[in-house]
Amino acid sequence: MTAEGKSFRLEASCACGCGGSPTDHRDPFSEVFADEAYEGVERKVDRQVEAVLLSAIAPDPMFRRAFLKAVGASTVLAAISQLLPLAEAQAIAQEATTLEKTKLNVGYVPITCTVPLLLAHAMGEYGKEGLDVNLVRTPSWAIVRDKLLSSEFDASHLVLAMPLTMTMGVGGPALATHVSSVQNVNGNAITLSIRHKDRRDPKDWKGFKFGVPHQHSMHAMLLRYYLAEHGLDPDKDVEICVYPPPDSVANMAAGNLDGMLFAEPWGQRAVFEGVGFLHMLTRDIFPGHPCCVVSVTDGFVKESPNSYGAMFRAVVRATEFADKPENRKQVAELLAPAAYLNQPKTVLEQVLTGRYADGLGKVVNEPDRIGFKALPYHSTAIWLLTQLRRWDMVPADVEYRALAEKVFLATNAAKRMKDIGFEAPAAFKPVVMGRPFDPDAPQAYVDSFAIKRI
Repeated sequence: MTAEGKSFRLEASCACGCGGSPTDHRDPFSEVFADEAYEGVERKVDRQVEAVLLSAIAPDPMFRRAFLKAVGASTVLAAISQLLPLAEAQAIAQEATTLEKTKLNVGYVPITCTVPLLLAHAMGEYGKEGLDVNLVRTPSWAIVRDKLLSSEFDASHLVLAMPLTMTMGVGGPALATHVSSVQNVNGNAITLSIRHKDRRDPKDWKGFKFGVPHQHSMHAMLLRYYLAEHGLDPDKDVEICVYPPPDSVANMAAGNLDGMLFAEPWGQRAVFEGVGFLHMLTRDIFPGHPCCVVSVTDGFVKESPNSYGAMFRAVVRATEFADKPENRKQVAELLAPAAYLNQPKTVLEQVLTGRYADGLGKVVNEPDRIGFKALPYHSTAIWLLTQLRRWDMVPADVEYRALAEKVFLATNAAKRMKDIGFEAPAAFKPVVMGRPFDPDAPQAYVDSFAIKRI
C-alpha cells in the first residue's frame, strides 16, 4: 500500500524490453502447453530450447501459432527431433544451467547503497533463478571481510575499495576478490552537525571531527578530496574516524562528530532526527561516482560459476528496476521494514526520489541524488586507486590498470547484462570537482596534487 492509499504489485518486466510480462510471450509453445509444462527449472529449460529451435525454423509468429494449434505441440516436436538433436540440445542446456549451490549466504550493511542486493530478495528475483539467498545483516565491513575470508559468505555488499585492497592484502590476508556489479552511483552527502549551520565554509572546519564508514571507502576519499581542494590537510587539520554506519547519527547527536560522510540513509536520518543538515551531495563533487558493490571471492566464481551467474542476473534485474524513477516509492515501501533497511519510509523516499529536506528549512528536488547502475567501470577503480596512493594507503608499486581489470569484472558483466537484455554504456569518464581524470595517466594525476602523503 502506498502513502496515497493505493495498492501496487511489483511485476517482472520482460527482458526483451517490450515492457510486458515474460509470461505474455514466454515462447512459441505458451498457448499449447499447460502451465505444468513450465514448472521447475528443468522443464523451463526444455521449453526454452524447443522454443529457440522452432523460432529458427518458423520465424513468423502468426504462422507458428496457427501451425501449433492445428498440428499439436507433440507432433511438431517429434518432427523437429527427426531433423535436429533435440534431446542432446536439451541435455547440454540442462547441464549448463545446473546450479552448483542453491543456498547462498550474502552479507550486507544496512544502507541504501545495497538496494539492488536487497530488492532482488524482496521481489523474488533470486527464487526465479533457483536460488535460496540468506541475507545476513552485518554491522561493519571488518566483519564482512572476516566472513568472506572464512567462506561463511558466498558474496557480500562491500564499499568500492575493499575488493581492491583485499586482493592486494592491504589491512589483512590477501584474498582474490572481484566486483560483480556496482550497487549505486551518487547517493551520499557531507552532513554537518546542526550546531555548525553557520559554518558552511570548509576553511572554518579546522579541528572538526568527521565520521566515515571505512578508511578506504569512496566516502572517505571524496571527503579527503573535498577538504584538500579547500586547503585543509585531512590528516593534520581535521580528524577522520571510522564508525559503523548505524552508529553515525547517535554519535552526531551526542556531539562526538562535527560532520560525517556516510552512505544514505544516515545523512537524511540525521536531518530527520534534527541533529544535522546536508552540506553537499557527493554527486556535486564527483557526478556519477560509484559507491558500493556486490563482491565475490575468486573461489566462488570458479567453483560455482552457474550459481554466480544466477545471482548476477537476479541482482542486475533488481538494479534496473530500482534505477527507474517511477519505481522509487515502491522500492522504499519494500525495503523500509526491519527485515531489510529498518528505516522510516519517509526517510528512504527522500533519498530515493531526490525530493528531500536539507535540514536548514529548504526542500530540495534533485532526481539524480542517487542512481543504480550495475556495470563496474575500470576507470573508477583506477581513480579510487590514485586516491588511495595519494594518501599512502596502498604500496608505491601498485599496478593501477592491471589491478582494476583483475578485480572489476567489467567485460564479463557487460556480456552478462547484454544476455538478459540490458545494454551497458561503453565508457565512463570521471570528472571530480570539475577536473577530468585520465585513467591512462594515473601516477601523473597523483603527483599533481599539492596536498598528499607521498
